[in-house]
Amino acid sequence: MAFDPKPFLANLSQRPGVYRMIGANGELLYVGKARNLKNRLTSYFVGRPQSAKTMAMLSQVENIEVTVTSSETEALLLEYNLIKQHRPRFNVTLRDDKSFPYLYISTHQEYPRISFYRGSRKLPGRFFGPYPNARATRETVQLLQKLFLLRPCTDTFFANRSRPCLQYQIKRCSAPCVRLISPEAYRQDVEDAIKVLEGRGTELIEELAKRMEEASAKLEFERAARLRDQINGIKAIHSTQAVTGHGSEDIDAVALVSHGSDHCVSIVFVRGGRNLGSTNFFPRPGLAEAGELLSGFLAQYYLGREAPNEILINQPIEDADLLEATLSEKMGRAVRIRHGVRGVRARWLAMARENAELGLKLRRATEAASSEQLEALAQVFGLSQPPQRIECFDVSHTMGERTVAACVVFGPEGAIKSDYRRFNIEGLTPGDDYGALRQALLRRYSRIKKGEAPLPDLLLIDGGPGQLAEAVKILQELQIEGVRVASVAKGADRRPGQERLFVQERDSPIVLSPDSPALLLIQRVRDEAHRFAIAGHRQRRRKARTQSILETVPGLGPRRRRELLKQFGGLQGVARAGIEDLAKVRGISRKLAQAIYETLH
Repeated sequence: MAFDPKPFLANLSQRPGVYRMIGANGELLYVGKARNLKNRLTSYFVGRPQSAKTMAMLSQVENIEVTVTSSETEALLLEYNLIKQHRPRFNVTLRDDKSFPYLYISTHQEYPRISFYRGSRKLPGRFFGPYPNARATRETVQLLQKLFLLRPCTDTFFANRSRPCLQYQIKRCSAPCVRLISPEAYRQDVEDAIKVLEGRGTELIEELAKRMEEASAKLEFERAARLRDQINGIKAIHSTQAVTGHGSEDIDAVALVSHGSDHCVSIVFVRGGRNLGSTNFFPRPGLAEAGELLSGFLAQYYLGREAPNEILINQPIEDADLLEATLSEKMGRAVRIRHGVRGVRARWLAMARENAELGLKLRRATEAASSEQLEALAQVFGLSQPPQRIECFDVSHTMGERTVAACVVFGPEGAIKSDYRRFNIEGLTPGDDYGALRQALLRRYSRIKKGEAPLPDLLLIDGGPGQLAEAVKILQELQIEGVRVASVAKGADRRPGQERLFVQERDSPIVLSPDSPALLLIQRVRDEAHRFAIAGHRQRRRKARTQSILETVPGLGPRRRRELLKQFGGLQGVARAGIEDLAKVRGISRKLAQAIYETLH
C-alpha cells in the first residue's frame, strides 16, 4: 500500500529524534536522525527532487515510525544502535567482523604479563592500541619482550614453573617465574616499556643513560651493557617511523576517497606520537552521497569503540560539532574532530588518503577479476547465474589424531570470514575422512536448515568421487535442494593446475586449463579451506600436548595441582599413588582423590 505523507507530516513534532522507513512485510529500510523531525521528513516529499537512490527507497516505503528524543546527542546514539542492530539496506553500513587488537600489560600483578589481546577491555591493567592488525601488535610485543625481558607466558604456565623456560635461555625473559629478578627490578622494566608505548621514548633514553652511567661507576658492567642495548633499541624504534609526532598524541587520521559508486575510508593510527599503521574500510553507502558518507562512517565507527583525543578528517562534515560532543561525553574526556590541519598532522592525513586511493584501486581490480571468475565458474558447473555464496569443506588430522573439519565461505567480495566454521570431530575411527566429512556436513547443514546462515549456491569438497557421494547423500538426507555440489581432487603429482573436478551427473572428471579463471577461483577457495583446517588442527593438537592431564580433572585448581606435584615429586609420582595416598594431601578430598585416580588410570 502506497504511503500518504500529507496527514503524517501535518502531525509531526519539530523536536529532535529518529525516524524509521518501513517497507513491505515490516522490513526496516532506513534509519535517520534529525534535529527537527518535521523539517527533515518534509524534505523527502516536498521541494527539490531527490537522488535516484532516495526515490528508489521512497517507492518502497509503506510506513514511517518516529521516536522523539530529548536531545540531538540522544538521537545520534539511538540511530547508531538501530543501524548496528538491524543493518538496514539503505543505510551506511560497515563490515566489522571483529574488534581491533590491543597490547595488554597486567599491571595489577606482582610480575605483569605483556600479551596480545582482542575483546572487551574490562580486565584490570593497561591497554595500548588499537593496532591496525594482529601482525603489528605481535611485532610490538616481541620488540618490547626483547628490550625489557617481560614475560609473555600465561598465568597458569607462570605459576607452575620450577625452572626457567627457553625464553630465558634466549634472553627474551628475565625468568620472574622462579624469581631470578626481584619484583622491584621487574616493575622498573614494566614502567620503561609503558613509557615507550606512551611515546615518551626520548624521556626514557635520558633516564636510561643516567642509569647506565651509575652502573658503570659501580663497576656493574653487565647491567650497563643491557641498558646500552635498551637505549639503542629505543632509538631504532624511533628511526623506523616514517612520520613521528611530538609528545604523546593519540590521533586517528581518517581519509575518504570515492570513485563513482565505490568508496574507501582509510584510518592511520597514531598512538603516543608513533605511527602504528593503517587499515581500510569499504562502507556500503546506502542513501549517502560521498559528502555525507564520511559523517555516517565516523558515527558508526567511533560510537562502537574507544575514540582517540583527535580525529583528523580530509573533508568537512556537517554534524562535526554534534559528533564531537557525543564522543566527548561518551569517553569522559575531550575528543576533537579537525579538518584543514597543518604540519605533521597534514602528513598523516596525506598518508591516509594515499592508502585509501591504493586500497580502492586494488579493490576495483580484484572485483573485476572476481566477477570474471564467478561467471566462468557458473559456466563450468552449469549454473543459471554466477554463484553469490560458495562453501568449501576440508578435513585435517595427523594420522587420525585431533581431527578438525573446516568450512570457509566466499562471496562476490571474497572471503566472508565471519561465516567460517570449524568442527572438532569426535567418536570416529582415526583416519576416517568420510566419517569426519559426514559429521561436519550434518552439523553445518542442520544448523543452516534452522536459519543460522543462508544456503550456498555452490558446495565444494576437497576430495574425489567418494567425498562427493558423501556430501550428496547428506544433503539428500536433510532434504536440502538447490545446492550445486562438486569435489576438487589434486592431480597425479599434486601440482596446482592439474586438479580434477567431479560433479554428480558426470562419470568422468572435468579438467580445466591451468589459466582458467574458474580454476583459479576454485584453487583459492580450496587452499583457504585447507589453511583454515590445518590451523584448527594444529591449535587442537598443540593444546592437547601442552596441557597437563591433571588440568582435565574437574575441581582440581592450580594450587592443588602444585601441592600434589610437590608431595609426590612430579606427575609420575602422582600416577603411582593410590586413592588413600592422594586423599592425604592437603586440600584433596576422598571424592577428588577418586577423580584424580580415575583420570590417571
